Order: sequence, then C-alpha cells, then structure tokens
Amino acid sequence: MTQAPKKKRVPRVGVVVRAERLTPHLVRIVLGGDGLAGFGAGEYTDHYVKLQFPPAGAPYGVPFDAEEVQAEQPQGWWPVTRTYTVRAWDPAAQELTVDFVVHGDEGVAGPWAAAARPGDAVQLLGPGGAYAPSADADWHLLAGDDSALPAIAAALPRLPPGAPAHVFVEVEGSDDEQDLPGVLWVHRGSRPVGSALTAAVLSAELPEGVPHVFVHGEAGFVRELRRAVRARWEVPRELLSVSGYWRSGRSEEGWRADKPAWNAAVEADEAALAV
Repeated sequence: MTQAPKKKRVPRVGVVVRAERLTPHLVRIVLGGDGLAGFGAGEYTDHYVKLQFPPAGAPYGVPFDAEEVQAEQPQGWWPVTRTYTVRAWDPAAQELTVDFVVHGDEGVAGPWAAAARPGDAVQLLGPGGAYAPSADADWHLLAGDDSALPAIAAALPRLPPGAPAHVFVEVEGSDDEQDLPGVLWVHRGSRPVGSALTAAVLSAELPEGVPHVFVHGEAGFVRELRRAVRARWEVPRELLSVSGYWRSGRSEEGWRADKPAWNAAVEADEAALAV
C-alpha cells in the first residue's frame, strides 16, 4: 500500500500590533493581520505556535518557504524555529497574544520580542495543543517555571467552577509576578530553575483524590516532579500533562535532539512505578 505524502504545513504571517513589557523579564507581543484569519485556537489552554526567524542579514524575508531556503541557501542562512505558548487568541479581533521570557541578548526570540515594534512581521506555524482542565478530576495541580506561565495563566479561567486548584509558578523574583488569582509565586533567586518550585509543591498540603496535573518547564525538574506526583497520587496518564519545554544549557535545536532520550527516561520511570 502506497503511503500518502506528508501534508506540508503552510506558515502564517503575523504583524505586531502592540508590544508591552509586563515585568522585567516578560514581554507581551500582540500579533494581527490577515495572515491570522482562521487561526483556530481555543480548544486547549496550552496551544502553541512555532515561530520561524531568519538569521540577521539573511538574503530573504517574511514570508518564506523554509524548505526552499534549506535547499537553496547555505546552512548559516537557514531560519531557526522557537516554540511559544499562545497566551490568548481573540477570533473577533483576529489578534494572537504571545508572552516572551527575555534575558537581555540571550537567545533568538527574546531579543526579537524586546525590539519588536508595530508593523514588524513574524512567520509562524500552528496552533498545536493537547491540554485543557478536565471537569472530571477531583482537583487540579498546575506547576511550572516562567516558560509555562502563559499556559497556566490561560488555564486559570477554564478551571471548572468550584474545583479545588493548587497553582505554583516559579519566577526569578517578586518583580516578575503577575496579577493572577490563586497563584502561589515561588521565587527562584540564584537557585537552579525548578529547585524551589519542586520543593514548594512537594512540601505543600495538597488534597487526597486524583488530580488533573499540568507540569511544564525546564526538563530536569519536570521529570523529577512527574515521578513524585505519579507515585503520590497514582495519577493516570490521561490526567497527566507533563512536558519539558526546554533544557538548561541547550538551545531548542539541542533540546529537540535530546528529547528522545528524555522520553525514554520518562518511560523507564513509568516502568519502575509499575513494579
């Protein structure tokens, strides 16, 4: 049987409508334009997009065909992809909101967001997504670092009315907090990402019963916290949304290369729990 050819994903182009620095390390970009017609987010609270950035000085601009660029240009001119959570999608205004963690000149997307001005264009693929708070869980546990904050913030208004929810977010310090109801803010300071968050979750007085769990952020602490919550509450996989968004010391390309090994380690954790 002949396999059908893989459908090519068609990128969209968003145009910066507004840019706002929310905290010292977070910049909000609102994108609009005809390229977002029919974007289609809304089913999930962890929708994400893949932004495609040409290198500085590249001999092409937005829009572009990434496959054609890779076929025709040397590797140094190839675009880089960075994955970001959809903070909000307004279908009536046709506006897409994305929050970017910014640490000076570090990285690709952060510096772009810090310098973005109305009229700037960016190319993107998506949306993807898989999680929304379940109405069937006894209670909800959401925990993440700065990179998971947009998805957690998007999930808060979608929590079932009256459902107990325990929400932990780790940021660098008090200046990075946002006005979000019910969030316990954990300050990282100079500690490794996720260490303070993991300690806060594991030391908290949390309910019995089976929670719907959302744990996302730096891959090291995510795996540790996943093991702990799976063992403590015996959470079934269908009520477990856990993902390493990034890995300390690795670019997104490096983390994509590492992730199969990380997934295998997670499966080994599962096998150990089953013994």
